[in-house]
Amino acid sequence: MGRQQVVSLGDGGLTQSAFDLLTLKAGETYSGDTANFESAFVILSGSCSVSGEGFSYQNIGDRKNVFAGRPATVYLPIRTQYQYTALTDVEIAICSAEADIKYTPVLVAPENVKEIELGVGNWKRKAYFIIDQDMDAQRLFLGETILPPGKWAFPPHRHDVDDLPNEVDMEEIYHFRIQPQEGYGIQLCYTDDRKRDEAYLLRNGDTVLIPNGYHPVASSPVDALYMLWFMAGDQRMFLARPEEQYRWVAQYDHFLKSQ
Repeated sequence: MGRQQVVSLGDGGLTQSAFDLLTLKAGETYSGDTANFESAFVILSGSCSVSGEGFSYQNIGDRKNVFAGRPATVYLPIRTQYQYTALTDVEIAICSAEADIKYTPVLVAPENVKEIELGVGNWKRKAYFIIDQDMDAQRLFLGETILPPGKWAFPPHRHDVDDLPNEVDMEEIYHFRIQPQEGYGIQLCYTDDRKRDEAYLLRNGDTVLIPNGYHPVASSPVDALYMLWFMAGDQRMFLARPEEQYRWVAQYDHFLKSQ
């Protein structure tokens, strides 16, 4: 119970991001301060209330687990004190990026989360965009993706350099849940020069750090995969470069969706 630090600033080549999990039993409270981070508190399961100076959001979150619909999320800017009270057992992902501009707290209700269908064929999946370029924030861009059994997050893409209109420089963290919990998935992370060339066996609750490189993901033929992903960078855009040998896949996507 309580707050678990999963990724600290500076881990694994990340220069802007940190990630924590907050777990509370019904009736418990947790007080904190965002300090030099802007943070998105994504309610993974359960219900809670949160308040602080100038804001109060009551009875938020209603999904039983991460596979049960869109999330409720609270965005808090830098130097903001807060207190969470669990109304039921609750689990909250805290996605943070170092920042120096203080924006306004925002409750992103489930009905305000954008649902987007990505890909076709066996790389077709559903994505929820929670904080994007349309919301005031300095560096955070985040969402969730559900991979049904036997699906891929594909084609491989990267966002390593600022090179408009092709890609922007955004580091990223993925956090995974699997249904059933005993299942698995696979993620690859590699760069063009293969100085990074890694494969990860994904189990329920795993977190992968992506400072650079391509990073496709696959679910097993019989297990569903949930991905909480968040990027941090100075240019907050959903803009990535597909790996050259798979560029045709992205073009195929666009062609089929235009028909």
